[in-house]
Amino acid sequence: MAQERNWKRIRERLALQLPVRVRVRETLDFEWSQMTRLLNVTPFGAGFTLKRPTERGRLVHMTIPMPRQLRVFDHVEDQYRIWAIVRHLKSKITEKEAVFEIGVAFIGKRAPASYETEPWKRYDVAGNVFQEQTAVDGTVELVPTVDERSQTRHNIAVDMRVEVLDVNSAVVATEHTVTENISSHGATLFTTLDVPVGRFIKVTSEQYRLTVYASVRSRTTGADGISRIHVEFVDRQWPL
Repeated sequence: MAQERNWKRIRERLALQLPVRVRVRETLDFEWSQMTRLLNVTPFGAGFTLKRPTERGRLVHMTIPMPRQLRVFDHVEDQYRIWAIVRHLKSKITEKEAVFEIGVAFIGKRAPASYETEPWKRYDVAGNVFQEQTAVDGTVELVPTVDERSQTRHNIAVDMRVEVLDVNSAVVATEHTVTENISSHGATLFTTLDVPVGRFIKVTSEQYRLTVYASVRSRTTGADGISRIHVEFVDRQWPL
């Protein structure tokens, strides 16, 4: 019984507002980092806020001055450098700023091998396992990439303003376009922008008076010669 109480206690989230550097790699040649503070932490995960989006299943790298009793490895290092999977994301968007509440599960000292070539892949914790090991391919599994056509796609043109952000969160490209089709979870948009798979974009519709963030899943060119990006909304569903 005492062992069960100790196990429950170590899993309880502690309100330690420690500084943390979070690094997110969207594509092979685009990554950004942000300093923030933890809202809570356990040996197995943490909560914090960011000012730009990521998505559930993405890998993030964290550097934290973690108390040594909460670490699983690197007990003598000043900083605890650990990889984590995003398990929760909630956005609060105002006219002035966007804030994303993030919850992550720690997975280990190294990223899966597949991250080196496809950092935009999404993962899940395999069997809710957390342990120290030289490679974490056994503790995480890829989230299958499937065509979400179980969600009804509506072939309607919704006005969209697409914005692409640089590493400093400044808008570096913008375009006014329309959707070819849309569902509550994603859309296909006509575009002339060169936005690669894995990047996050900001899309705003004046028609719906709504701003959402999306991840680019694929790019295609139709028989009409027009390029399209296929995106999935990451912070909320579209109100159809």
